[in-house]
Amino acid sequence: MATFKFYIPAINLMGAGCLQEAAADIKGYGYRKALIVTDKILNQIGVVAKLTTLLAEHGIESVVFDETKPNPTMANVESGLAMIKANDCDCVISLGGGSPHDCAKGIALVAANGGSIQDYEGVDRSAKPQLPLIAINTTAGTASEMTRFCIITDDARHVKMAIIDKHVTPLMSVNDPELMLAKPTGLTAATGMDALTHAIEAYVSTIATPVTDASAIMAIQLIAKHLRTAVNQGDDLHAREQMAYAQFLAGMAFNNASLGYVHAMAHQLGGFYDLPHGVCNAVLLPHVQAYNAQVSAARLKEVARYMGVDVSTMNDEQGAAAAIKAIKQLALDVKIPAGLAQLGVKADDFDTLASNALKDACGFTNPKQASHEEIVAIFRAAL
Repeated sequence: MATFKFYIPAINLMGAGCLQEAAADIKGYGYRKALIVTDKILNQIGVVAKLTTLLAEHGIESVVFDETKPNPTMANVESGLAMIKANDCDCVISLGGGSPHDCAKGIALVAANGGSIQDYEGVDRSAKPQLPLIAINTTAGTASEMTRFCIITDDARHVKMAIIDKHVTPLMSVNDPELMLAKPTGLTAATGMDALTHAIEAYVSTIATPVTDASAIMAIQLIAKHLRTAVNQGDDLHAREQMAYAQFLAGMAFNNASLGYVHAMAHQLGGFYDLPHGVCNAVLLPHVQAYNAQVSAARLKEVARYMGVDVSTMNDEQGAAAAIKAIKQLALDVKIPAGLAQLGVKADDFDTLASNALKDACGFTNPKQASHEEIVAIFRAAL
């Protein structure tokens, strides 16, 4: 039996109001000056000011980099690096969703290891840990605040680089649902479906273990129960908190059991068309699982059960079909676009997208290996 490694940040704070505790913990590490990596919206609405004030109260100086794009780029990483050097920062704090977290990981990794972020594309390419990173989450979906995954767009190649490296795991993650209240419904839906994708891809992974299964199962159950409420009643603190736990559990699952073709394909759509990652995942998820059902019907039947479907009288194939139907219904209920065509995706690009997806998938663990033609067929089915 193969050995099993489990990756997770050293400290993970959860629950309403935990941001206050996080600031005290950051002070306890002895850091004196932080680069805060975020985006312009969070800066404009005052969330960044709340953090900088809290840090100042604990004697920690900070400078703000708010240029992160929704799909962070190599140029974003280079700009953040310049700010670290100019301000002599000794730690990085990411504030936001997956985009600021991934951007901050790229900045912190290169700050400690040198070179360019391109040098670290692939699996465990770095020599030493990144600059200390504290990741403060404001959405419930990507789990980037606690994973060893970092996705950076290479604009020249129009692809998303997947950096899977134990050294980009944050030192501390913070999930305070008070920061997630009243987020836009579209963002809540997309990030929630992203979390569901993480959980399901980890559950059907070829390297799933009882530990990752337990995390994935609970994540699926919580998302099926609470995502609709979080989308439709954005100020419901209980639903927000349960979704925060769900996305964190899904992160625990995929951080250690890896992902599959949904993410490999979604990365290409995001890099090629600059589309929201969670929406791409949500559209692709049922179509990839229909492909996986050829070998993972029994597991998908269990997914249906965890999503609340009575599968007691179904065989494995019927159960897998029920899972796919439940995924589509949840996506419909939270108003995810029905197909890739609504996102502006063109069938003429499928050959290029499929080729790049298969390259990206080399670091993932889909249960059934696909040919170029089969990936193209999945894209067509999702159109």
